[in-house]
Amino acid sequence: MKTQPIRGIGTAFRTLTIIPWPFKESKDLSSSLPWFPFVGLILGLILYVVAFIWIRIVLREWPEGGAVIILTAQVILTRGLHLDGLADWADAIGGHHERERRLTIMKDSHLGTFGVLALVIVLFIKWVAINRLILTGSFIWLLPVLIISRGMMVELITTMPYARAGEGMAQPFVRGASTRHRVLTHTFCLCACLFFSPAGVALFGMGWMITRLLGISFQRSFGGITGDLLGMNNEIVEMILLMICALPGNLILRYTDWSWVF
Repeated sequence: MKTQPIRGIGTAFRTLTIIPWPFKESKDLSSSLPWFPFVGLILGLILYVVAFIWIRIVLREWPEGGAVIILTAQVILTRGLHLDGLADWADAIGGHHERERRLTIMKDSHLGTFGVLALVIVLFIKWVAINRLILTGSFIWLLPVLIISRGMMVELITTMPYARAGEGMAQPFVRGASTRHRVLTHTFCLCACLFFSPAGVALFGMGWMITRLLGISFQRSFGGITGDLLGMNNEIVEMILLMICALPGNLILRYTDWSWVF
């Protein structure tokens, strides 16, 4: 049992990415929750390296192409899992007001008009933001954004009920979730954000506020959370935080360390 928390890292990677884990995994899926932001860190580092190679070696004058490569790499590494949740949420919420009907639509594998529109809009906004981060050399901020967005899924898992009556992908995670998982997750996120000065901590606060507002919406519309809603939350938090980081351009680099405070 003492090895269960460590084994949870494998479950986290298997759940959130296609990155293989050669060692044993925990049978208690909830033990993977504190590792969610760590997975975000690894994803962020991979995308940072991709951006660095693009701007330093390949085509510095074509940041738009680099943004496409980064988005494509992210979709491949995550199997499009969170985007699928976003699309299912959009189809469920578009034009249907009955809770059970919405939950049924989210389980449908077919993609509707609202889902397509949501995917196009979110991917376009993320492409614009990443393009600006590359153009201004501020793509280091990909790291805290991906860490926070994964950590915020744990915020929902540990504070909200599961919306479905039966089993679902997220149900085992919710069933075993505890306040301890929430504290460990947010501690990791905050420690990582400290490397990006008070601006990084403020980014964490923004991600938390966005998540709490979305959580209220999930409770009203669905009666809780599902795997799809967790994915949707990840995408929306990631999109908004990327735009916030991209907005000031290279000025944000002044706030990547603590020197401006003193």
